[in-house]
Amino acid sequence: MPIHVIGGGLAGSEAAWQVAQAGLDVVVHEMRPVRKTDAHQTDGLAELVCSNSFRSDDSEQNAVGLIHHELRQLDSLIMASADAHQVPAGSALAVDREGFSNAVTQALENHPRISIEREEVAGLPSEDWDKVIIATGPLTSPALSAAVLEKSGEDALAFFDAIAPIVHFDSVDLSKAWFQSRYDKVGPGGTGKDYLNCPLDKDQYEAFIDALIAGDTADFKEWEANTPYFDGCLPIEVMAARGRETLRHGPMKPMGLTNVHNPEVKAYGVVQLRQDNALGTLYNMVGFQTKLKYGAQAEIFKMIPGLENAQFARLGGLHRNTFLNSPKVLDKSLRLKADPRLRFAGQITGCEGYVESASVGCMAGLFAVLESRGQDIIAPPDTTAMGALLGHITEGHISRDDGAGKPKSFQPMNVNFGLFPPVDAPNKDENGIRLKGKDKSRAKRSALTNRAKVDFSAWQTKLGLQKVVAA
Repeated sequence: MPIHVIGGGLAGSEAAWQVAQAGLDVVVHEMRPVRKTDAHQTDGLAELVCSNSFRSDDSEQNAVGLIHHELRQLDSLIMASADAHQVPAGSALAVDREGFSNAVTQALENHPRISIEREEVAGLPSEDWDKVIIATGPLTSPALSAAVLEKSGEDALAFFDAIAPIVHFDSVDLSKAWFQSRYDKVGPGGTGKDYLNCPLDKDQYEAFIDALIAGDTADFKEWEANTPYFDGCLPIEVMAARGRETLRHGPMKPMGLTNVHNPEVKAYGVVQLRQDNALGTLYNMVGFQTKLKYGAQAEIFKMIPGLENAQFARLGGLHRNTFLNSPKVLDKSLRLKADPRLRFAGQITGCEGYVESASVGCMAGLFAVLESRGQDIIAPPDTTAMGALLGHITEGHISRDDGAGKPKSFQPMNVNFGLFPPVDAPNKDENGIRLKGKDKSRAKRSALTNRAKVDFSAWQTKLGLQKVVAA
């Protein structure tokens, strides 16, 4: 009996790859192009609908970089494809989105253990599907979403996610913009000059904030009125409305940047653009997700020095994401408690981010393999990035309260060191001098990542996962 994977996004693609690499048959069900979504533009598998960045690739100091490391240890298709199609992005790992999606699609289409069915699975999977991984993402079709929610007995949870605009490079005025990575960080495949920077002085910044706050935004439908935003992907106009300086301490922070056209003058705010494709013809506006109407976007964004004549390949947008109340409805191996033949993976479980989604897909695939082989399912230790993320999904708010004895609401989460158990970190350097400030923080992060790598390796060895992915 094959294992069925519903959804060909990052989580579904990674789950299918892990199962197939273990020597088991997989059927991937992807509804595009038969049924389209509000956010996707192609029928490619693992299409990146928002940013083209996988974020930090630093596995020594960053939890996201650590999860990159763990995925690579498991021969992740998502990470291999990202590494093969990276574009310069300072200390981050960013990809040519078309090349990346094509690589994932071709790898799955060419795998002898994988078949791909282009069809919508409307409602619950057939009863004769013995093992199913549902990785339909935040844009799950209404029919399947309703069926799952009815089965689980939980009301839907939802949040809004926004998309940043993409600009044609040749329309940027390079007499005002300049190339530089923040603090000149080189990063994977980078040069230290991987971002286009557009500087604003105080008057320009204040005028820009005024325009954002006054800008015409897309109307919400009645059923969307009380849907919250995900804090990690707030529209810029929402950030601006929270405080006039918010953007200067967020996506428009000027720190670590020197204007080559006017080195003596410190910019008050800076808009950064990151390469979006391998040809370098497209750049996306970093952190500039928005729900402004298209006309307002074109008008307001052209107030930014260097973008006065910008031509947009894609303007920003907003879409509604749906996810499960996973700590209540899923067990620790991502199975639906009400129907254990169904596993869930990716953003529908309440993780947020590309690599987080891929890692949950990876775990779901490996758990399905272990279950099929009759092996005990042992989750990665909570000291690892994957284990910490799994703990958030399957335990989440259950053991935490708001200080008043009430459980916190379950919300989507990126991987971060706050999810990890405490670690003993050195208080002194090699010369016996007590660590303080940034040095103390770096030592703590190093202790967390070093522990994670040791524990992750031990977990792989214990379950024979090296043999699973190499089979």
